[in-house]
Amino acid sequence: MLSQRQLFLQHVAQTSDAPLALEIEKAEGMYLYDVHQKKYMDLISGIGVSALGHCHPKIVKAIQQQAAQYAHTLVYGEFIQAPQVQYAKFLAELLPENLSSVYFTNSGAEATEGAMKLAKRYTGKSEIISCYHSYHGSTQGALSLLGDEYFKSNYRPLLPGVRQIRYNNFDDIQFITNKTAAIFLEPVQAEAGVMVPDKQYLQAIRARCNETGTLFVFDEIQTGCGRTGNIFRFQTENVIPDILLLGKAFGGGLPLAAFISSREIMQVLQVNPILGHITTFGGNAVCCAAGLASFQEIVEQKLYKTVEKKSALFVELLQHQAIQKVHHCGLLMAVYLDNFENLKRVIDECILNGLITDWFLFANNCMRIAPPLIITEEEIKTACAIILQALDKVYKQ
Repeated sequence: MLSQRQLFLQHVAQTSDAPLALEIEKAEGMYLYDVHQKKYMDLISGIGVSALGHCHPKIVKAIQQQAAQYAHTLVYGEFIQAPQVQYAKFLAELLPENLSSVYFTNSGAEATEGAMKLAKRYTGKSEIISCYHSYHGSTQGALSLLGDEYFKSNYRPLLPGVRQIRYNNFDDIQFITNKTAAIFLEPVQAEAGVMVPDKQYLQAIRARCNETGTLFVFDEIQTGCGRTGNIFRFQTENVIPDILLLGKAFGGGLPLAAFISSREIMQVLQVNPILGHITTFGGNAVCCAAGLASFQEIVEQKLYKTVEKKSALFVELLQHQAIQKVHHCGLLMAVYLDNFENLKRVIDECILNGLITDWFLFANNCMRIAPPLIITEEEIKTACAIILQALDKVYKQ
């Protein structure tokens, strides 16, 4: 009989020629457990998803209760479903008045796609701007916005009317014109190696959008839900977007995302044509129940207020001659090494010693640290000790 690993390699589509292929049997809190009961600390939250760790009891309870009532009823937007309504209400109470209408999707990429359509439909314009080294998803439209040619070149032609500008570069703001429907921007560029912009830059973008009638779209798929020191990053920056994208941790571990705007903007999807944007499973009741339980816990426990102190402890402890610098914004951190080859050896050594970490798409010399918000000081010390031990071994070799 074939093993699970053999079946995985034969029948589950692969996205690289060397998957980690850890066979995970269960997960709880900060930890994953494989079939041999080896324990791994999850230092990347399943790539920004598991903000409360794994199998948080409040999320599990919400999933179980909703699954016992119903999961799917009809395509999005036709039936009144309490988990959707209550989650949308909860978000509206957290957000500025102009961000009061929520369109639930299955993933961050789908939120990007919906926001692109919404911006074109509302403004009547077709040009969309994004930034170099930005990541907004991997579907055709989102890939058109993605700011790295390596990941795009073999899939061209992509959408016309999309251009990139340099992030945090004031000279390029002039390229936002009266022809621009929207600019998509990450308030912190995650996959570029955690690049935090000047506050004046985001404010200048906001002012230019106001001048040109361009919608300002904030992609907070990675930075939202408490990860960067506030509930949403735009609150820290004091710049309010016209459209907000949420995903990853937004679903509490289940597939859920959203694009959020004003009722005035969002209502253009209702007519000419009817069903201007549609999804079968977006806003699934079980996913909304899980997401609401997770986000409520983050807000009620004020976990977002703990991330700066925890981030500072990581920076304090990660002192090594191989570390060039550490970029951080709350518990979204990039540890810069000299090259990918050495970083990959360090990551592999960490995994051998029970610590899961990774790199960034457009900064493959940077170690990704984005643990669940529940990580304790003792767990941070343990994680840093494992990383330093791995650095010692790789760089002595």
